[in-house]
Amino acid sequence: MQWLPLGVLVIIWAAFLIPAGRRRSDKRSVDDFERRMELLANAEVHGTTGRWIVTPRKGVRFLGPRERHQARARARRRRVFVFLLEAIGLTLLIGLVPPLRVAWVVTAALGGLLLLYVWALLVIKARAAATPVRTVAAPQRIVEIPPAIEPDQHVAVFAAAGS
Repeated sequence: MQWLPLGVLVIIWAAFLIPAGRRRSDKRSVDDFERRMELLANAEVHGTTGRWIVTPRKGVRFLGPRERHQARARARRRRVFVFLLEAIGLTLLIGLVPPLRVAWVVTAALGGLLLLYVWALLVIKARAAATPVRTVAAPQRIVEIPPAIEPDQHVAVFAAAGS
């Protein structure tokens, strides 16, 4: 029965730590909203009217659809990787308590899952490096500019000026 207070403590810590990720995302969205409102307020203060042009933030490179998809996939993979590492660390710490040694089985399973995930990431990276990047050249458009003066007009102008 001495493990019961420890189990309650672990549950309290878990309840405290698990919603922390959600709070961060709420704060981030609030910060983004405040930043956008400041940009809007600054634009109205300076009296700019007309068409709004949406551009990337200063110092941030513009990403096309393909690059944006790759960046999102990279961020998603990083979140999964960090989640697996945190889960391994947490279950390892829980398993240090003698009555909760069963958690080490979960730690081993998560470790195996992490190894499989890293292997899958390496395969994805190798395949991406092996496939050539397809680029499509824009069609060349040749535009002929008509001359402002016909060639025969030059002769007539010079002949009139000379006589």
